[in-house]
Amino acid sequence: MKLQFNKYYLVLAHSLFLIEIAIAFIIKTGFIRYTLGDFLVVILLYAIIRGCTNLKVWVSALVVLLIAYIIEFLQLFHVLAYCNLQNNPTANLIFGSTFQIGDLLAYTLGILSVLIFEHYHANTKDTYSIKI
Repeated sequence: MKLQFNKYYLVLAHSLFLIEIAIAFIIKTGFIRYTLGDFLVVILLYAIIRGCTNLKVWVSALVVLLIAYIIEFLQLFHVLAYCNLQNNPTANLIFGSTFQIGDLLAYTLGILSVLIFEHYHANTKDTYSIKI
């Protein structure tokens, strides 16, 4: 793995980060806050990894999904309470506080969306190239 910057992924990551901040501070409950936020956060992490490394699409997607699943399962075991961070709003915002199976589904659908987009983008990119 090499450190390699891709401006398109980094612009996407920055845009998604701003959307996530807006969701976190403006919307306090509901589908957008919980489910759409989880859906977008895996796309954000994917964009950061692809924007800073030369990892392949599938490797990046699996790394992001693994990170998301690990964080979600840490919520099941109340890791923030063990670290005495259960009352820290920043830790709760970043790591979450409750385990939800729906979150795992949102993470999976987010990564599937990324893979579908990447597959479509790779196929269309090849269509427009001219070989001499």
